Amino acid sequence: MADFNENLWAPWRMEYIRSLMDEAEEGGCFLCRYLEQPEQDREHHVLWRTDSAIVVMNRFPYTTGHLLIAHTQHQGDMADLSVDALSGMACATRDAVRILKTVMQPQGFNIGYNIGQCAGAGLPDHLHAHIVPRWSGDTNFMPVLGDVRVVPESMDALYAELVKEAEKAGLRS
Repeated sequence: MADFNENLWAPWRMEYIRSLMDEAEEGGCFLCRYLEQPEQDREHHVLWRTDSAIVVMNRFPYTTGHLLIAHTQHQGDMADLSVDALSGMACATRDAVRILKTVMQPQGFNIGYNIGQCAGAGLPDHLHAHIVPRWSGDTNFMPVLGDVRVVPESMDALYAELVKEAEKAGLRS
């Protein structure tokens, strides 16, 4: 029987915590910075942009293929966005799901918004949706016992595959 008194290490977690401090020191929102730096899309893992949304890989994913869909306006409340703005995010979400289905063949998705810090929003002032691909049996004891996630593919390798498919779908120029 396993001895669960051992430490389970999740070094990426500290990187996440430090990134939150860095965001505060840099004066703001990483999504806004990404929007202002299209020449760094590859480095930031931005898959594509539309007039109203940006599709980016989550730097600290719950699972492989975890994407963020963010509006181009720095707004944290859905009520502050127009119907057209919300529609643009919904279309980007639809397109991202289509690309993930083609590249990764997930069996399902969790899609949602964390609105407000108490709801889990790490970036409460810039509305964004999470898309998390799911497979039967993809949950295990690691997140429950050790706050550890097993991500089986590098972000750069998956980024290249997703970008290639986005180009084929006409989402990137």
